[in-house]
Amino acid sequence: MKNNTIILLIISVVVLAAVVYTLTGAESPEDYIERIEKEREKQFKFIRFEFDSPLTEEQKLSFTKLNFYPIDPAYKVKARLLPIEERKVREVPLTDGSKEKYIEHSWAEFELSGKAEKLLLLQAVNEPDKRNFFLAFADKTSAEETYGGGRYINARQDGKNSITLDFNRAYNPYCAYNPDYACPLPPKENLLEIPIPVGEKNYGK
Repeated sequence: MKNNTIILLIISVVVLAAVVYTLTGAESPEDYIERIEKEREKQFKFIRFEFDSPLTEEQKLSFTKLNFYPIDPAYKVKARLLPIEERKVREVPLTDGSKEKYIEHSWAEFELSGKAEKLLLLQAVNEPDKRNFFLAFADKTSAEETYGGGRYINARQDGKNSITLDFNRAYNPYCAYNPDYACPLPPKENLLEIPIPVGEKNYGK
């Protein structure tokens, strides 16, 4: 085989590997854990220092950390996206008794710990990017190790019929820190019968 042919073959393999890496979003467990840890550090700094933090100035004085479960890559799942054909606007109850409007957009079907699960994805009525979804859920850790009003995930469609749900990035609503805030409660469809022992724990616990 001529040298030029070998070089072209090597280049082709490298390019193919780069394309596959880009399309699959491959990431080593170490890089993934490091990325989540950096996100958590940014979240802490926002809660501790920013003006828009849900904490009062008095709370900030004694605030030293956010509480999280250990990061587990197994709880980053690829879900099948099933759009709802006849989408409706739902009035989602808030913690203060008021309501907020969201579009019932799609179902996310996935498997976790060997069990099939399905969660309802909502979308803000004024959401400019139609690939962004709001997921509010509660599970068997709620009101014990995690906030009783559930936790949130900001999910983004990453394929024609797929979406990644990363429960390691589950975070508390503002009302978990300060009851003066009104926060959406998880819809009944999103009350999981299993524990989700990843993501943010309850504030102060």
